[in-house]
Amino acid sequence: MPEGQTYCYAYPRPMFMVDAVVFTVRGRRLEVLLIERKHEPFAGHLALPGGFVDEHEPLSAAVARELAEETGLEGVALEQFRTFGAPGRDPRGWSISAAFLALVDASRHAPKADDDAARVDWFPVATLGPLAFDHSDIVETATARLRELACYAAVGAQLLPDTFTLGEIADVHAAIRDGAVDAPALEQFLCSRGIVECVGTGRYRFATGEIPRF
Repeated sequence: MPEGQTYCYAYPRPMFMVDAVVFTVRGRRLEVLLIERKHEPFAGHLALPGGFVDEHEPLSAAVARELAEETGLEGVALEQFRTFGAPGRDPRGWSISAAFLALVDASRHAPKADDDAARVDWFPVATLGPLAFDHSDIVETATARLRELACYAAVGAQLLPDTFTLGEIADVHAAIRDGAVDAPALEQFLCSRGIVECVGTGRYRFATGEIPRF
């Protein structure tokens, strides 16, 4: 430690955390990756992968590290979407969490529990019970954010082949929206916004412009 530097501060500092909301689509339903916590608080409860940010560690590096340590998933494209800091969200004390989300192909990512996780698995979003901490609120907010992204981004780029049918992308959107999708209306919507383009013979691809790919 440099001479004269101290890690004592005049004001209290919160615990700074990161949480990862990793979605997939399986069997036409939206699922989220959850761990069973090994330690207190909330030992034995389902929770999002995540943990403490190390000093001098970028948030993006922290969430990638925690996701890899607890679930074995690596190389996941994560987007920060909100910060959570309601009083009482963590029984250990004042806590703030930067939350990230991703949409991945589960067939390419086989989770394996490690570190603070007793087990890890995919769970349907529509039937989730209460989660540890404020993680139910985080999943709900992430789901809403994913639905917003579907209105202007290449949502499903991680799930679909380079070219796909209208039915295939409609299934992705139906899972995200948790309801049936009118395929012709979806085609008109996506094409008019420059999100997808037809490549002939009933197949489509995501546009090659500057739209976000998710």
